[in-house]
Amino acid sequence: MIGRLTREPELRYTPAGVAVTQFTLAVDRPFTNSQSKEREADFINIVTWRQLAETCANYLRKGRLTAVEGRIQVRNYDNNEGKRVYVTEIVADNVRFLESSNSGNREEGTGSSNSNAGYGGGGDRHGGGTREQQDPFIDDGKPIDISDDDLPF
Repeated sequence: MIGRLTREPELRYTPAGVAVTQFTLAVDRPFTNSQSKEREADFINIVTWRQLAETCANYLRKGRLTAVEGRIQVRNYDNNEGKRVYVTEIVADNVRFLESSNSGNREEGTGSSNSNAGYGGGGDRHGGGTREQQDPFIDDGKPIDISDDDLPF
C-alpha cells in the first residue's frame, strides 16, 4: 500500500533490546464518496522491527509518501478496564521511501532519489553530504565517457 505518514514514527525497544517502530499511513481509497464527491482515506497502523525499524525512525517524517509491503496481523490485549481490545496492523517486511527526505514536493514517476529500506531491513545507506555529492549521474556540464562495452544493448 502507498500513503502518507500521519505522524512522526515512534521508535521503542523491547526489554530484549529489539527495535520496533510504529507509524500510521493515510491511504486514499480508489473511489470518491457518492454524496460529498470527496476521496476518503483509511488510516493503517504499520509496525516495523529491527534494522528496518531504526531506518524508518531515522528517515521517515510526517507527510512523507511511503510504500509498505507486509502482512496483516491481528492481536488483542486486556485494557485497564478489563475489556478485550483488538488491534489490526500491518507488520512491514519492506518500506520504500517514495520522496527524498529534503523534498517537500511529490516526485511522481522518478526513482533516482528513492531510498529502499526493506527486503530484510537493509536499504541504502547514504553518508553525510549534499545530494549533488551522492548522485553520480548529476549533470555537471562535462561529457560522459561511455564505451560500447558499458552499454547493455
